[in-house]
Order: sequence, then structure tokens, then C-alpha cells
Amino acid sequence: MRALALRHGLTVSGARPSLPVYVRQLWSRRSFITAFATARLTAQYSQARMGQLWQLMTPLLNAAVYYFIFGVIMDVRHGVPDYVPFLLSGVFVWTFTAQSILTGTRAISGNLGLVRALHFPRASLPIALALQQLQQLLFSMAALVVILCCFGEFPDLSWLLAVPALALQALFNTGVALTMARLAARTPDIAQVMPFVLRTWMYASGVMWSLHHLAAGGRLPHAMVIVLQWNPAALYIDLVRYSLVDSFTAAQLPPHAWLLAGGWALFALVGGFIYFWRAEETYGRG
Repeated sequence: MRALALRHGLTVSGARPSLPVYVRQLWSRRSFITAFATARLTAQYSQARMGQLWQLMTPLLNAAVYYFIFGVIMDVRHGVPDYVPFLLSGVFVWTFTAQSILTGTRAISGNLGLVRALHFPRASLPIALALQQLQQLLFSMAALVVILCCFGEFPDLSWLLAVPALALQALFNTGVALTMARLAARTPDIAQVMPFVLRTWMYASGVMWSLHHLAAGGRLPHAMVIVLQWNPAALYIDLVRYSLVDSFTAAQLPPHAWLLAGGWALFALVGGFIYFWRAEETYGRG
């Protein structure tokens, strides 16, 4: 029967396509991915009275809370020049990664009706949700530019470096979202654990404090600081700070920061995509 089916060009229903074919299928559905991301972004705060304004208010309120707790009560702003721009850039960039991973975790489990009803490359969903977060980041960055100007950080040629830094971060986020989408499709409880994992990761990424000053002050062993600085979230945060905040200099970046950021993005995207593709025929079943 198998030989007969092959002779007449028949294939197993729902079988995983080869990787090149899968990539072509995804590309052919790029309009769907973009439309799905935009629709999700538009509907995200449709029930709130302030509507899309919450796209800006949420990271700003988070930054205000962090400033009060860490900047005022714990006084970690001591020794960090331009602490408000430092904190805001960290919060906005971190929120981009955290939300991309959280939405990616629910990409399959939160869209089971769509997955079971229609035939399409399942990677479209986590990619679209990562694109949604990128679109939201663009709104947030527009607000961040205004805030930075209010605190004396005015546009400069160095600001252009934020574009490749955020592009690399977007690739990294997409790869991790693909990985988490497969893991959570098999084990839904992962979605409940991720907020705690992300909170721990945030504290280890220098969102509210300077890892460079911790090393200079001898508060942490030098080897530990290197590990913390080389974690991808910290790298992307520091590269954006280096681009936008004048007082954040190249001396505060780990060696080969751009090379490390590119390596993390490539590793996460390629590895996450292949890992997700290998389970393509299992999504929505069982």
C-alpha cells in the first residue's frame, strides 16, 4: 500500500513537511502572520476605556514601581548616572523579551481551535505573536524617546545603534517563543511557571541596577558578573542603553558584546525554529 501511495503521489495527512518546504510555506503565509499580529495588538486593550494607551502606560507604571522600590527605598541609583533613562530603557527592552516569551508559551494552547480547524504551518502562531510584541515595542520606543529628551538625552547618531540591537533581540525573542510554544503545547503547566522564571531572569539582567557597578564595587565575584552580563537579556538591554544613554559608555559593555548578541540571536532563532518544526505534526492532537 505504501508503494502504491507513493506511486500516485499520495502522502500522509498532516505529515511534517521537509524543512525547506516548511520555510516556503511560512513565507507564503507572511500576510496572514502580519494580519494576525496586528489584529491581536488592536484587540489587546479593546475592552479598556483607555484603549491602546495602555501599551504605553503598562511599561511606564512598571518603571515607576521599580524606581520607587529600587531607586528610592533600596537606593540602587547611587553611583548610576542618569538613573531614570537607565531604568526606563531597561524596563522597556526587558518587557519586549518577557512578553514575547509569555505569549509564545500560549501560542498553541491558546489557539487550539484555529490549530485544529485549519491547515497551516503552526510556526505562524508564535512568529505572529513575537511580531505583535515588536509592533508594541515600536509604540513604547516612541514614548521612550520623548521621555529621554525630557531628561536631557537628545537624539544623536549613536541612537541608530538601537536599531540593530533591537533587531537582534527580536530574532532572539522569536526563537525562544518557538521553543516555549512546543514545550507548552506538550506540558501546559509550563505557562504557570514562566512568570516566576522570567521574574528571576529580570533580576539577573540588570534591569533596575548596573551590573558594571556591582563588579566595580566588588559586591559580586567577577566571574559571576561576567556570567550575568553575558546572558542575552542583559546584553540587549546594555546595547540599547549604550545607544541611547550618554553616560552609559562602551566600558560598561562586556567584551565582544555585539558578537555575543548576534550569536545568541542566531542560536535561539535557528535552534528554536528547528525544534518547533520537528513536532509540527503533533500540535493540536491529543
